[in-house]
Order: sequence, then C-alpha cells, then structure tokens
Amino acid sequence: MTENLHPSQLHQHLQMYAYAKWSSWGSLLLTVGLLSLGASLPRQSKTWVLAASVGTLEVGRRHRQTAKLLRESLGDIDRASRLNFQALARTQTQTTAQLALTVGSFDQDWKPENLITDPVEYIQKKQKHVALVGGTGDGKSTFTQYLSSKIGGRVIVYDSDAKPDDWAWLDQADVIGRKGNFKAIDTAMGNDLKTLEELVELRGEGGDNAITGRERFMIAEEFPVLVDECDNSTPWIKRHAKRGRRYKQFICALAQNDTAENFGLQGDKDTLYSCFCLVRLGQFGRDYARTKLKDPQLEQWLKAGGKKRFMVDDCPCELDLSNWGTTTSAPVENSGGGNEEARSQSSVMNEYEQFILNWGQQHPGEVLKAAHLSRASRLFDGMQPDEVRIIFASMADRGLGEVQGNGDRLGWRWSQ
Repeated sequence: MTENLHPSQLHQHLQMYAYAKWSSWGSLLLTVGLLSLGASLPRQSKTWVLAASVGTLEVGRRHRQTAKLLRESLGDIDRASRLNFQALARTQTQTTAQLALTVGSFDQDWKPENLITDPVEYIQKKQKHVALVGGTGDGKSTFTQYLSSKIGGRVIVYDSDAKPDDWAWLDQADVIGRKGNFKAIDTAMGNDLKTLEELVELRGEGGDNAITGRERFMIAEEFPVLVDECDNSTPWIKRHAKRGRRYKQFICALAQNDTAENFGLQGDKDTLYSCFCLVRLGQFGRDYARTKLKDPQLEQWLKAGGKKRFMVDDCPCELDLSNWGTTTSAPVENSGGGNEEARSQSSVMNEYEQFILNWGQQHPGEVLKAAHLSRASRLFDGMQPDEVRIIFASMADRGLGEVQGNGDRLGWRWSQ
C-alpha cells in the first residue's frame, strides 16, 4: 500500500493514524475519569455523567476502529514512518543541495557560447526597437544614453517622473512630461503619429534621401504608467513598432516587467517579440536565465558581472565602459570637406557638447576628463562620470574630436 502512495498522501495517512490512535486512548481515559467523578456526585447528576461517559466511550471506539483500518492499509507502520521521513527530508534539503552544487561548481572563467559584446550591432542587425526591462539602480538610464549615442538621431524622452538632474545630457526641451504632465506626453505622442504619416508620404515621393535629417530616438520611461494615463501611448507604440525603423524613428520603451500588457500590447505578444529586442537588466536578466532558459550556470555568470552583464533576448551580453569609446561610424577625414562636416555637426550640438567643443578648441591637444568637467563648470553638476564619457564617445563618433583611454580613464580631446 505504501508504495502506491504519493509522499504527501503517506504523510497525511500517518497523521490520521496517529490522531485516531491517541484520540481513542484519550477517550478511554476521559471515560474512566467521568465514571470516577460520577461516583461521588448526587444521584440527580449521575445520569448526565453516565450519558457523557457513554458518548465519550463511543467516540473512542470509533477512533480505535479508524486506527485499526489505517494500520491495516499502511501495513508496517515503522517502515511507513521511515518513508515519510525520507520524503520530508528530500523536500527540505533539495533546494539547498542544488544551490550548493550550483555555487560550488561555478567556474569563474566560464563564458556562455552565445555571448555578445556589442548589443547595438545585434539590435541593428535585427532591425528592431528595444523594450528595456530593469529595476531601480539597474542602469536603465545609462544604457539608453549609450544606445542613443550609437544609433543616433534627435533624442526625445517621455518621462513623467524625471528629476531636475535626470537626462542632463539632453536639451531640456526634449524631456517631456516632467512633474507628471501626462497631457504634454499624450499630445507629443499624437504629434509623433502625425510625423510618422508625413515621413511615409515623403519617403514614398522622394525615397530615403527625402527623410534624411529627420531621424529620432524616442525614449518612453515607465511605459505601463503611460498606458494608463495617455490615450495615444498604445497606438504610438504599435505603429512605430511596425513601421518606425523604416522611417528612422527608433523607440526604446522602459518597464519593470516584460509582459505585453506593460508595453500597451494587450493580447499582442507577437508584436512585442517580433518588433522589439528585449533587454533585461539586473535581477530580471538573472530570473530569465533561471526560469525561462533553465540555466543556473548562466544565472551565476550574470550575477558575478554585476551591471556589466545582462540579457538581450536569449543572448547574454557583457558590456564594459571600455567598449563605449569605439566608433561605429566612419570618422571624419582631416580635409576641407571633413571640416565642413564637423562644422555642420557642431551646429546641432546641445549645450553640454558645445561647452566641451569650446574647451577643446581653447586647449588643443589636451585630454579632457569627466572629473575635470565637473570642476570647470556648474553646467555638469549632478551629471555622473559615466554620462560624461558617453558624451565624449558620441562626439567622437560624429567626428568631433577623439577619445583616448578606456573605462574610467576615458577622455576626449579636440583634433582637427
């Protein structure tokens, strides 16, 4: 009988047997006690005591019969108890043993086979947008800044919770929705849809050259909130998801969950996975490796790398700051035509880039570091060193100066 029982059923049967056995003995003792008490009571009370004794004795008889039946069904009680204990021990120690095995067997030199080190190259090859999933402190803002500097275009941010020092590297007129101004975000998203229609017409009439200079990189923070507050958010993400890349309108939507509903795509998970690369930072990447990919070794590898390691779709990614200084576009030649291109680039710079350029032209050949900028001007108060280094890399990508060094030592200098 015990071999045919699930461990949980065996445990339940043993509990029932123990309860019935001890209850029958308890009923017997209680009956004896009642009869002893009734002997010393007046005659009129003895009837009630006798009735209670009979009732208690009957309950004990039934429990004794139940214990007998359970004993017959379980067979060897001692053996059943041992089986129950072994099953309980397995459930209590399996997770710990598995964790110990996982941690103990993790090789610090191990690297996943499908590792990517350039997420921008991956995203560009896929010709998709980005759905960025991460929690507070996982580096979402830094990653979007890096991504926008590589992909290019005018950066627009929709962020209803932006603090004064957030997005300091942008023209503040392009940060829309501060102080919970959802109406401004909704209006701007509506205008984006009109712009997309205009670009469709322009490209249809004049080809790709007709939309040159209209490239945009749009960042939508906390998209689930925008879905609740802005009527245009759902059509905005759906239309740009399917047509935006073709017309140089790139979108990066941020959330703290990777469900289609959080990105305004209720019942349309196919659009999320076919039109977006899902970038999972921090704990979200580690959870994905453990629960979806069933790869505890990958989970430990991600954890060991901190913010440098995350997931891009099903591919692990390792991105170090030293990679941010590499250029992805052709450098500007040191010729007359190149100087004209550099001057045209400088005409569309924001105030931070303009300050850096002016400093470089006044100090030719000198290397500018992020720490020096924070002392040189209050303009950069509140800006993180990593954000400054991304500006350096972005300017170098556009032919405005060049970067030197890697990681924390990355600097910029003006070169003609």
